Amino acid sequence: MPRDETRPRVALHDMVHLGRLLQFSDSTLPVGSFAFSNGLESALQTQVVTNPADLHRYVEVMLRQAARMDGVALLHAHRAATTGDHDALLCIDQELMCRRVGEEQQMMLARMGRKYAELVLKIRPCPPLEQWLRAIKANATPGCFPVGQAIALAHLGADEVEAFVMHQYGVASMILSAALRLMRIDHMDTQRILFAVQGRAQDDYLAVRDLALDEMASFAPVFDVLVAHHTTTHVRLFMN
Repeated sequence: MPRDETRPRVALHDMVHLGRLLQFSDSTLPVGSFAFSNGLESALQTQVVTNPADLHRYVEVMLRQAARMDGVALLHAHRAATTGDHDALLCIDQELMCRRVGEEQQMMLARMGRKYAELVLKIRPCPPLEQWLRAIKANATPGCFPVGQAIALAHLGADEVEAFVMHQYGVASMILSAALRLMRIDHMDTQRILFAVQGRAQDDYLAVRDLALDEMASFAPVFDVLVAHHTTTHVRLFMN
């Protein structure tokens, strides 16, 4: 049977690349994100969030904050991983951890970062990630999740835009997954919110792509109060 010349040519390598990116951006990726709500639990307890509209606004604020903090670190780490600069990766890791407010937020970054590295290395070899994991185990670096994510994705051939979008998607899906267990909301509402907030990915990337590492910062005092509140509350479903 003659080949249909009108059918678009498919780059098979791109199909494999896309499939693997989808795997590593899956909300069910077992890196421990299910244990964290990114402040949502306290936001509900203090009535900062009371309904789906509030939740939508909360996720947007968290994405903006994530872009200007973890997103900046991720972009710098991706560039360092691409050039094989291990010392720069350790520096970025330390700089991000120092800027995270609250023990629970630091715990989230470190736990997810280590689990992510271990998971990726079970799936496929990644020498830069192996070196980074050895540094974590030697207490030479904290092991922040965005840094490990950047190293692994750079090794997979993802460019920095793809890495940034995957990171931001993960932040939103973490919060919305927690919302399903914490408040009266259904999957349709959370998917609607997820679809809507992804519309800001390009603007967030363009806002932070040229920032220097020492410009990595976020100003979200209400979120900082929520993080502090969560450490003292008596009833907790999530670690933060």
